[in-house]
Amino acid sequence: MELKQYLKLTQQLVMTPQLQQAIKLLQLSRIEIDDLISEQLHENPLLEDQRENAQLTSRAETSTEARERRIAELQQERSDDGDKTLPAGDSESPVPRDSNELNWETFAENYQYFSYTSSPGTRLSQDDPPPLENTVACQSSLHDHLQWQLGVSDISPRDAEIASFIIGNLDDDGYLKNLSLEDLAAHTGASVEEAEEVLLRVQELDPPGVAARDLSECLIIQAQTHYPQNGTLLRLVRDHLPDLERRNVTPILRALDIDAEQLKEALSLLSAMEPKPGRAFQTNETEYITPDVYVHNIGGEYVTVLNEDGMPKLKVSTYYRNLLNSNPSGTDREYIQDKFRSAVWLIRSIHQRQNTIRKVTESIVRSQKDFLHRGIKYMRPLILRDVAEDIGMHESTVSRVTTNKYVHTPQGIFELKYFFNSRITGTAGRDLSSESVKTRIKQLIETEDHRRPYSDQKIVALLGAEGIDIARRTVAKYREMLGILSSSKRKQLL
Repeated sequence: MELKQYLKLTQQLVMTPQLQQAIKLLQLSRIEIDDLISEQLHENPLLEDQRENAQLTSRAETSTEARERRIAELQQERSDDGDKTLPAGDSESPVPRDSNELNWETFAENYQYFSYTSSPGTRLSQDDPPPLENTVACQSSLHDHLQWQLGVSDISPRDAEIASFIIGNLDDDGYLKNLSLEDLAAHTGASVEEAEEVLLRVQELDPPGVAARDLSECLIIQAQTHYPQNGTLLRLVRDHLPDLERRNVTPILRALDIDAEQLKEALSLLSAMEPKPGRAFQTNETEYITPDVYVHNIGGEYVTVLNEDGMPKLKVSTYYRNLLNSNPSGTDREYIQDKFRSAVWLIRSIHQRQNTIRKVTESIVRSQKDFLHRGIKYMRPLILRDVAEDIGMHESTVSRVTTNKYVHTPQGIFELKYFFNSRITGTAGRDLSSESVKTRIKQLIETEDHRRPYSDQKIVALLGAEGIDIARRTVAKYREMLGILSSSKRKQLL
């Protein structure tokens, strides 16, 4: 055992903070990159937004011109009426210097040109957007809706406490699935009979079917609420849901002693019921997509244009650059140099990110011209390696660039990753993409006879007749990915 010292040459990839930032910027979406730039504008005093400064200057000039024009119009009107024009010292305001001689009519007429603040809810011009407090809306949740009904109902404080516990344990669909009567009684200190009685009261609240423990109970509650005199519907829901799921009609007709027409009427009522009572209270906010790049068809050629609308155009502050050249003190110089390097690297990284997105999109466009011309049926199979080799970058870089990035094409808006799909061999000598095969499977199922839906094997045969060689298990996988049920569950009963 001894201690030695020696030299060794090795190659090692070092992830510097600047390189980590550049990689992070590649995988950020458009909204995330805007948030990051806004954060850097607040943290780094050397960064400035050229567009924001230009807009502020333009707005100030526009406001000044409008004010001067309005004052000139007032002077002209007073001159036409034979009145004296405003004195030179008062040309900037229609308000007299002596507040006791205030001309309220003139002041009210021109108030919007001289007021820099406004009360809530006031709009100074038609071009201004409405105040934020006038546009905020709050949607009532299922919990709030049930609690409000509980508050106006005739129920004892003890039962209200148990009911509130039940409401608090409902899932988003309005079901009470993870809480048994025994657990409810143990948590609230009540007996099982008392807990069941309160549960029945909660199930009487709106929407019908809420607080049910399974689908059968949910539909039974709705049948009793909406159609209390329809015994056939109640027996159908209570005793024959498994037969309905298997599309087995004969045992149902025999057990209920009804004909096919009566069963069809009952099924029509059943189809109008809500299997998820809480769905109406779920907040599904619309998510708007801002494309990162546009593809335009100009004279038969596809041109790629980056979307930089609204994205800040960064530059290094001239003031701090001049200050750095004036040789400030040691601490100040170190601080300015550090922020200067950070600002320059951020600007360079954003430029590199935009350039990489453009290159990747142009490569995809070159490979998918048939898709852009004729639609999804003609999409070509494409993998990350194909694009990486085309533009001379690594596959991981292409993967990061295509994550959460969207392109606006003549065929619609798609995520860049949408164009990468597996290869399906065609018997006609032309390879197909998995997305085009999925679309064809969906089209076949949409046009089938609902009384005799296509089985997966039948779909394989139909695709084979069109020159698409595909296995039955692959058809089943694609069908499940599309959210389409099997043929036995797609079959129309009557």
